[in-house]
Order: sequence, then structure tokens, then C-alpha cells
Amino acid sequence: MNGFAGRVEPGQTCPWPSDDPLMMRYHDEEWGEPVHDDRKLFEFLILEGFKAGLSWRTILRKRENFRKAFDGFDFNKIAKYGKRKINSLLQDEGIIRNRLKIEGTVANAGAFLRVREEFGTFDRYIWSFVEGKPIQNNFKALADFPAKTALSELISKDLKKRGFTFVGATIVYAHMQATGMVNDHVVGCFRHKELKS
Repeated sequence: MNGFAGRVEPGQTCPWPSDDPLMMRYHDEEWGEPVHDDRKLFEFLILEGFKAGLSWRTILRKRENFRKAFDGFDFNKIAKYGKRKINSLLQDEGIIRNRLKIEGTVANAGAFLRVREEFGTFDRYIWSFVEGKPIQNNFKALADFPAKTALSELISKDLKKRGFTFVGATIVYAHMQATGMVNDHVVGCFRHKELKS
């Protein structure tokens, strides 16, 4: 989210999707909606990692290609990817062809499975940081948004300790926003009220 610092009148929408239909649909239907499905949580974690240095708009446009290339984000399959599969992904023009991020995805699938082994589900692990309930923020403008928080720093450290990569505090905070661990729709946005109730 970038470039819009204006305040929003009640009943309006967050300004960051601008007039991009794909971004608007993502904002209206997904962003900030609490996610408890492990495969979906994994998808967001991986896509946020691929977004590093890029815009979310770029990732969103390639999302279906990512799903196809990475077996629907099936972490069980991805954890078993070998050199041949990684090399084929590096040839796939539909995704971001970054070796470190692709290899990081495989490493993250393995770490994800270890977390599931320990906690039963990744959902149980990640949501425990907010005691199972979304944090309700009341930001009036995008300029008020933090890039990261003390909590995202804490989660980032824990994920790294468990072998995850591309999980810096800023990426983790974006993941928290996307999966509804925090409600960061601005106060005037119609989704802020919907997700608060």
C-alpha cells in the first residue's frame, strides 16, 4: 500500500486499491478477513515473501500463475521439491523468477510442516500471538499505518528461529494485515466496521 495518505469519510473504502478492479476486489473480499485455513495462511506467507522489493499489485496479477506453479500452495508437495523442480520454476515466466525466493519457499514449506507437527496446525501457532482474536486498530489515514510493530518483530524472530526465510518484521506485519490478525482498514472504510463486528 503506497501513495495515499488521505483520510476516508465513513462508508467509503480504503484508498490504496485506487481504481484497479483486481485490487478493489482483493480489498473488498479478502484483505483483513480472518484466515484460519493452513493452506491459505501458507499461500499468503509465500506471496508476501515474493512481494519483497515489489508491489502487491504485481503479485496479485501473478497470483493464479503462482498457484499453478506451486501446486496450489500444497506445503506437503513443496517441501519435497528438488533441484529439477526448482530449475523448472526458474524458467516459469508467469511467476517471479528469483532463486532465493523460490528456494526459500521450499525451506518454508519444511518449516511449516514442523510447526504443524508441534502445534497441530499452523493456524493454532500463528493466531496464538494475538490470543485467537484480531487486533482492532483505528487508523484514520494510511499515513498512520506502521510498517511493522513490536508484535510483528516478535513473530518474525520466532519464525526465523524455526527455519523460515523471507519473514522480516515488515513482511510479517503485511501477513497479519492480509490474514485478519489485525484489522487495518481505515476507520471510515465500510470493511473496518464489518470486520470489527
